[in-house]
Amino acid sequence: MKQTTGAATELLDKMAFYAKMVDEALNEELQNYLGSDFYEPLSYALEGGKRIRPIILLLSNKVAGGSGVDALREAVAVELLHTESLIHDDIIDEETIRRGKPVFYLLYGFNTSLLTADFVFGIILSIVARSKKNIAEDLASAALQMCEGEIMEMKVEADGGEVPLDKYLLIVSKKTASLFEAAAKIGAKLASADEKVVEVLSRYGFNIGIAYQIQDDILDWNNGSKIAKRIKVENGDAKKVLAEIATKYANEAKTNLKDLPDCEAKQILYEIADFAVNRLS
Repeated sequence: MKQTTGAATELLDKMAFYAKMVDEALNEELQNYLGSDFYEPLSYALEGGKRIRPIILLLSNKVAGGSGVDALREAVAVELLHTESLIHDDIIDEETIRRGKPVFYLLYGFNTSLLTADFVFGIILSIVARSKKNIAEDLASAALQMCEGEIMEMKVEADGGEVPLDKYLLIVSKKTASLFEAAAKIGAKLASADEKVVEVLSRYGFNIGIAYQIQDDILDWNNGSKIAKRIKVENGDAKKVLAEIATKYANEAKTNLKDLPDCEAKQILYEIADFAVNRLS
């Protein structure tokens, strides 16, 4: 279902509200490192971005009965893990532009890039140590899967030839969906939700992550993922098939929410599912 322009604008306004909360929490966390040589480069790395992962964490927390505000620190950890992965990804993919600006390594060099990514992991560990809940396993699992997905993609790119669809989806599930899943799961756990609610929101995050990454690959068809264009499909073109698959995962994400209590946060999560596959950037 396509979102109307009005509905899409309203959703973006709601997301901007939560993104501002995340940005303020990020800035507050960064103040702990004001005297560090990493403060300025890390500030640059964090500029821009939709903050979709931490937004999902905060909304999942509210749906599960939390306040949202109490989950901000952990939302920061999720965004930092995403940021760290982008620093590495841009080096691996030899990107030159990220969010309309020169990529991190072109501005700061390889050495500072690697060290900044390491420093970010240190901040994440610090946040984990201060968290009221045990979220270490969730973030660690996401980080490990993200690395596995990246190296799988590197090998597939190096091999050349057609890419089986299931292989592509496995890479997407590890490289991208794992952190979306962790974000939603952590949000629910911080609200002390029961296991069923945690599982339902985790599945929502996973399905949104798949849909979101596929749409990214479609939008960047000529300049993005090198493996998406090489996907082997039986009938039709790969781009059309991927769009259909993205919609399927987005619809599944909406289904995941159906038994949860109705509230504004749930409605926003529902609308984000449509946004994931209908957005133009």
